Amino acid sequence: MVDRTYKAAGVDLIASQAVKRRIRDIVTPTHGPNVLAGVGAFGALYRLQGYSDPVLVSSTDPVGTKLRLATIMERYDTIGEDLVNACVNDVIVCGARPLFFLDYINMSALQPDVVATLVAGMARACTEVGCALIGGETAEMPGVFAEGHFDLSGFVVGVVERSEMLDPSTIRPGDVLMGVPSNGLHTNGYSLVREVYRLEEEPSPLAEFRPELGETLGEALLRPHPPYYHSLMPAFAHVKGIAHITGGGLVENVPRLLPDGIAASFDTAAWALPPIFSLIQEDGGIQRDEMYRVFNMGLGMVLVCDPSTVDRVLELVPDSLVVGEVVEARTEERVILNA
Repeated sequence: MVDRTYKAAGVDLIASQAVKRRIRDIVTPTHGPNVLAGVGAFGALYRLQGYSDPVLVSSTDPVGTKLRLATIMERYDTIGEDLVNACVNDVIVCGARPLFFLDYINMSALQPDVVATLVAGMARACTEVGCALIGGETAEMPGVFAEGHFDLSGFVVGVVERSEMLDPSTIRPGDVLMGVPSNGLHTNGYSLVREVYRLEEEPSPLAEFRPELGETLGEALLRPHPPYYHSLMPAFAHVKGIAHITGGGLVENVPRLLPDGIAASFDTAAWALPPIFSLIQEDGGIQRDEMYRVFNMGLGMVLVCDPSTVDRVLELVPDSLVVGEVVEARTEERVILNA
């Protein structure tokens, strides 16, 4: 007799329920009194309090092909942190506080230990920024992904008092560009990295110790995307705008907060370039312009402030440094990278 059950078709409902119980135990400690219903409910409930004119800010993101790298290395302990921080860093650029996060994990066949490891990383990242891991979805979709492959994405909601929102429309020539260092690639540029090192054909370069890095290539590439909320929050009142430097690097992300007719002029010698970027550029024979179009190149966040507040921002954000200035745009080029 043919086994006409869901499990035989590739979906194990019993294993799914067991995973959900594990997830509930992991995420519940991230909840505070504002979470009225979380994992297990049809819809998560969050009570918003303490704002007179609140503006909700949302963002959604995957971790890109960094997930493929984690799969090749069979290391999933940091990829959940990447997911949360990539999303949270997008909503804080307008001065918002992250409230809650939801995840989506889609596998061809459920891998309970992998799911638990991913969610544990998300919970750590949410705890660090005071954000509730309020819910999500773990789905089995046999036939959609090749064996051992899966998809991972997340969604975050934050809030900011309308009167306290950052206002990039006030940016003017003469304003100062300030950078906050990155710790590596964060979650962008991994398709190019995989091509440079031919990792789909031979993953052994990931295990090679690279003296320039002080660790293996794989360890450097899996370094988690850091959170910037706590370091930037004290300076929100002293900056005009913030850009999260993700895919597209400085070239694509900084213009997103610049008014028309304005350009950003960077002194690329003003900050230290993490060695991972020099290594990738040399190993891949990649042109400088392409590196700046793909990677963050050492800056995780770029802040714009009035010259009168520079010293205050430097004091409040100890890792920050002056990296350039805002100028009039004399061509269509919105980002100028001075060597």
